[in-house]
Amino acid sequence: MSVGVIIPAAGQGKRMGTKESKQFLFLDDQPVLLHTLRVFETHPEVGEIVVVTRENEIGRVTGLVEKAGLKKVTKVTVGGRERQESVYQGLKWLTAEWVLVHDAVRPFVSHEAISRLLTVVRMHGAAILAVPVKDTVKQVDSAGIVEMTPDRNRLWAVQTPQAFRTDLLREAHEQAAGQERTVTDDSMLVELLGIDVRVVEGEYTNIKLTTPDDLILAEAIYQMRRNKA
Repeated sequence: MSVGVIIPAAGQGKRMGTKESKQFLFLDDQPVLLHTLRVFETHPEVGEIVVVTRENEIGRVTGLVEKAGLKKVTKVTVGGRERQESVYQGLKWLTAEWVLVHDAVRPFVSHEAISRLLTVVRMHGAAILAVPVKDTVKQVDSAGIVEMTPDRNRLWAVQTPQAFRTDLLREAHEQAAGQERTVTDDSMLVELLGIDVRVVEGEYTNIKLTTPDDLILAEAIYQMRRNKA
């Protein structure tokens, strides 16, 4: 059963506060994007990778891929204004039966987590990585007043990759495009089809690099893993 990966890498990362897009910021001595791509390049079940980026960065990403010798990257294509549109563009180039959608700036997802996810998605058609929320969460109104305190035992922080049968995710994107509906992750689109999405426990080290503080944590995780290796 063939597995493909879509890596949306068209974001600008305004919250990072850098002129450089966050996927091109260096972790150790290489761009974060390359660290992320290598995780899937070296996973034995992944057969193809599609990278979606901004038009003016096509050449840059292609050059990085070629220089790094990443053989599974079959296409570098142009994304859209929003992440949702970028994933949809990536789906047009994917031929695999199963698809993983993964943030370009989550370089620490492990092979073990990916394999667990693939096992579950093949059983149920849709699955996501997530971790239990550690802190108490408050729902707050626009005036900053607490409305309610959800049961923490039922709250999970969603990660990527998110995994789906490819034709199912394509259908979900096409329906959303027809209704001009925008969501924050692919799982929401599949949920809107009435499909159950299974949660697979991920890892707290599978962080997304969004703010400068995340870069400090990323360096610590990277050094920890290198020392263990």
